[in-house]
Amino acid sequence: MTSIWELANPQLRDITVYEAGKPIEETARELGIDPGAIIKLASNENPLGPSPKAVHAMRAALENAHLYPDGSGFYLCKAIAARLGVAPENVILGNGSNEVLEFLGHAFLGAERQDEVIASEYAFVVYKLIATSFGARMIEVPSPGYEQDLEAMLEALTPKTRLIFIPNPNNPTGTLISQRAIDSFVSRVPQQVMVVFDEAYFEFLDDPPDTLQFVREGRNVIVLRTFSKIHGLAGLRIGYAVAQPDVIDVLHRTRQPFNVNSIAQAGALAALEDDAHLRETKRVIDEGRAYLQEQFAEMKVPFVPGVANFVMVNVGDGCAVFEKLLRRKIIVRPLKGYGLPEWVRISVGTMEQSRELIAALKDMMRAQ
Repeated sequence: MTSIWELANPQLRDITVYEAGKPIEETARELGIDPGAIIKLASNENPLGPSPKAVHAMRAALENAHLYPDGSGFYLCKAIAARLGVAPENVILGNGSNEVLEFLGHAFLGAERQDEVIASEYAFVVYKLIATSFGARMIEVPSPGYEQDLEAMLEALTPKTRLIFIPNPNNPTGTLISQRAIDSFVSRVPQQVMVVFDEAYFEFLDDPPDTLQFVREGRNVIVLRTFSKIHGLAGLRIGYAVAQPDVIDVLHRTRQPFNVNSIAQAGALAALEDDAHLRETKRVIDEGRAYLQEQFAEMKVPFVPGVANFVMVNVGDGCAVFEKLLRRKIIVRPLKGYGLPEWVRISVGTMEQSRELIAALKDMMRAQ
């Protein structure tokens, strides 16, 4: 009998299926308990949920769920552009910013050319999945002190380099690259190389770097943002990219029709305008992150000081601690898949959730 791998694209053998944070529903089934009893701190979700204005808009949009959505996302693109000081032609919507990563693969990577993609060690694992699925070679530069090394990325450039992925802040380490380092880096990248700044956690920053300036200057820079994190719309899968109009035009040619549904567009449009919800979310995250980092320092548990809505913590055996916390109805994210078996990533929840997590970790440490 013919193996399916004789028919499938050979590079797919090298892909490990992406493992998302463990869902609440699955954990509840396994433990035989009410889902409401579980604390999920695994996927960097908004602990306050979506904006009430977004919920209202989505409920209203359901009345027209029998109609196809606006394929161009006209009103949402216009609102994003106005907010960012760019033109609507600079914006493309995706089914989550992850889909835009796929657009980039379709647009700029080819196995026959032996294209190369550069990212940092410990960067978001999906970059490697995208490169491999399009037959490109993934080059991961070392990450000393869990910081992204832009100088090493420049040294890794070759004539075959097509894309450079720079998540800022980085997931899962939570570290941030400064404006000065970014300016120096972009000024030295050849124009034929596309630089992708993945800014999923941008809105959590007090003094965020300005990467949109490079788009306005006409450089081949692509900025990714999402409604999944601070806006609390992860379940809708909606994100976007900002780039030069000619780059956006190329990406549109890779996009499936109606890739962003009408409910998501309505929710995102309302969420974008709810500044009060964003401010309250940021306040809760700032307070919770500070609390967690203070507690880890007091407990003498190594961690990487972060700036997003999660903290990366060295617990000795990430998978073992994940399992022990799971039995206490708390879900965190083990990082073995990132080559960090000693570490877990802990999302910032409400203060009540954070206190329960710390209490559980202290109990586990005493038991040892």
